[in-house]
Amino acid sequence: MKNKKAMLAVSFGTSFPQTRALTIDAIDEDLRNAFPGRAFYNAWTSGMIRKKLRERDGIVIPSPAEALEQMVADGVKDVLVQASVMLMGEEFVKLRGIVSSFKDRFDRIALGAPLLACEADVKRFGDIVRSAYPERSEGEMLALMGHGSPVTDLKAYKVLQRHLDEKEHGDVILGTVEFEPGIEPVLEAVRSRRPRRVYLAPLLIVAGDHANNDMAGDEPDSWKNQIADAAAAEGFETEVCCILKGLGEIPQVRQMFVDHAKEAKEL
Repeated sequence: MKNKKAMLAVSFGTSFPQTRALTIDAIDEDLRNAFPGRAFYNAWTSGMIRKKLRERDGIVIPSPAEALEQMVADGVKDVLVQASVMLMGEEFVKLRGIVSSFKDRFDRIALGAPLLACEADVKRFGDIVRSAYPERSEGEMLALMGHGSPVTDLKAYKVLQRHLDEKEHGDVILGTVEFEPGIEPVLEAVRSRRPRRVYLAPLLIVAGDHANNDMAGDEPDSWKNQIADAAAAEGFETEVCCILKGLGEIPQVRQMFVDHAKEAKEL
């Protein structure tokens, strides 16, 4: 190939086509446009989702290792990798290991940071949150459902919560669907603040399975129903309004990924 430089955009993936178009595809397009001098490749890390799309829709999406092998075969010499992940957690650690294993097969390979890689990122993202969701009036709060990770500490969530507390007067609460801190901070805020309305949104790149089922589903243990039940147990009612909007739909969030790609460090 004439172009010896390439960009690899990596996502976890999703089996929900609508949110894919609004989030993953939008991020890919922004990255593609930001680096016109590089050939563009993409990959998904979830083998389960890749298998589902292959069997259900006939769509074949490579893993990061498969995409990097294809780059080697195509004669790429300089690789820039950017993953649309939130934290330096399990997914990012795995990807960094895969990318590092290809160091000797390219002249140069660089990896961009995840969305919330440092306190400056957290503060920038916290300001984005202010304008990305409905403006809240007295008696309303916003709960954000993050994923969580077993291999990262809670610093990024804690710093983000502190920044939101300073900017939003405590009416934005973070929780996680997997690992600590779970939903409990949200339920504690509902019990103490007794809101008449809770806006509930995913702190996730895509509004996929976790958002549609764990957050907004009809099962008794969905966040929507747990919040309503917690309010009822305290003797009041709260309206839970689910916002099925992935972070990848927010242009300012996509720009953060582009900026991290521009600042990517060579491995």
